Amino acid sequence: MEPRNNVTYFVLLGLTQDPKEQKVLCFMFLLFYILTVVGNLLIVLTIALSKTLGSPMYLFLANLSFMDVTYSSCISPRLISTLFFGENTISFHSCMTQLFMEHLFGGSEVFLLLVMAYDRYVAICKPLHYLVIMRQWVCVVLLVVSWIGGFLHSVIQVSTIYGLPFCGPNVIDHFSCDMYPLLELVCTSTHVIGLLVVANGGMICTIVFVFLLISYGVILHSLKNLSPEGKRKALQTCGSHITVVVFFFVPCIFMYARPAKTFYIDKSLSVFYTVITPMLNPLIYTLRNSEMTNAIKKLWGSLGLKLLSFVHDLLLTFTCFV
Repeated sequence: MEPRNNVTYFVLLGLTQDPKEQKVLCFMFLLFYILTVVGNLLIVLTIALSKTLGSPMYLFLANLSFMDVTYSSCISPRLISTLFFGENTISFHSCMTQLFMEHLFGGSEVFLLLVMAYDRYVAICKPLHYLVIMRQWVCVVLLVVSWIGGFLHSVIQVSTIYGLPFCGPNVIDHFSCDMYPLLELVCTSTHVIGLLVVANGGMICTIVFVFLLISYGVILHSLKNLSPEGKRKALQTCGSHITVVVFFFVPCIFMYARPAKTFYIDKSLSVFYTVITPMLNPLIYTLRNSEMTNAIKKLWGSLGLKLLSFVHDLLLTFTCFV
């Protein structure tokens, strides 16, 4: 199906038009992207090579880190290139490809976080049956279902907008191709399309988020039956998961669980869950997880831990500066 439009490329306005601010942002996002890639790949390689991290939780964590790297790579390299070189045009088909890829990995991550919550529920609430329920083939099926869910979500999003008529203008007030900024350029009524986007994006995020909060509430309630040591480990793990869930879902719900309209804050929120959150996840999952930190130290020596500590201190400094 060919799109019915006169537009062959789009112009991305980006985050700012000030050249000095662009250079500062370029350096900042380049640093963030490097830390995202290094931190998440460190987790993937550590879990793949370590003999002590064989539980399903770490299999899911490795996949989450891989998704974070690829999800960020859909956005950050082009954003950095645009800020540095000033080339802010993107072809129509490249725009649709970027849209597909970011929703593929973002959608898959939504379902994977749901799988990880189920894994923690079984591990904490049904510990004697954990190895029976979370067998290897079950984990593989859950991962495949997560990827299929993200793929179907992305296909629906892209097919919804691909055939719409773009008659001009072609200027997108954003730093990447996303649904609502693109819908503003469509030269036809987008009311029904907007409802479909809400159903396929915002409603899924909201339902999954509510389900996650309920599941973690049940898990935390069941901690009273554990020993002090078991309670401490469960709180560490669940605390990390809940932090990631909140950081990821709250901006997504605000972005997609609403009518098809853009706001000034949208670009800042998009930066948070496409650039900042993938960088924070390795820190959230490793610095409070003794098994991960021990495995990193054993495989990579003190270099891996020093790297994570450096990133942590850098983020604290940046937060205080901001």
